[in-house]
Amino acid sequence: MTVCELLDAALLVKPIAASLTEEEKNHGLRCMAESLIAHTEDILQANAADLEAYGDGVMADRLKLDASRIQAMATGIEDVSRLQDPVGRVLETRTLYNGLVLEKVSVPIGVVAVIYESRPNVTSDAAALLIKSGNVCILRGGKEAFRSSMAIVSALKEGLAKANLPTDLIGMPSNTDRSEANALMTASGKVDLLIPRGG
Repeated sequence: MTVCELLDAALLVKPIAASLTEEEKNHGLRCMAESLIAHTEDILQANAADLEAYGDGVMADRLKLDASRIQAMATGIEDVSRLQDPVGRVLETRTLYNGLVLEKVSVPIGVVAVIYESRPNVTSDAAALLIKSGNVCILRGGKEAFRSSMAIVSALKEGLAKANLPTDLIGMPSNTDRSEANALMTASGKVDLLIPRGG
């Protein structure tokens, strides 16, 4: 899918993401972790193709996945599921002179895009944190890890489906063309927050 198509789909599920209960989110995260493990072989095959194309020198260590690293990614998702729900937390309370009580409450941001370097594990880390916080995530990793990241996203989406959650809570453009990154960075009114990570 193109960035424009992903964002249109993301906007449709944005209210759903924000209204998910803590248990729905945690169940979805656990299913995502299980699906990641279930698709270990698919992810490793995609990773082998990335390594063959780009795995020279320092890049090889960034890119390389094995069963233990995928297990660590799944464990990371499960760890996020056990965190306190950040949505709805009262951060500050003030009472005005007239008795009116004001509260600062944490809420989801909406559609959050993350542009990050060629580290496949960031794909699952970012997705887990954004779903836990009630957001829709659009992920754009480095081209060197594209096959690995797409395989990871596919597994995570399968987990969401198993949990009866919309698969469009996670999106990743289906190509690495720079114009897609530009489209993401200039999607005013559709992306509520853009996080550039790494180099």
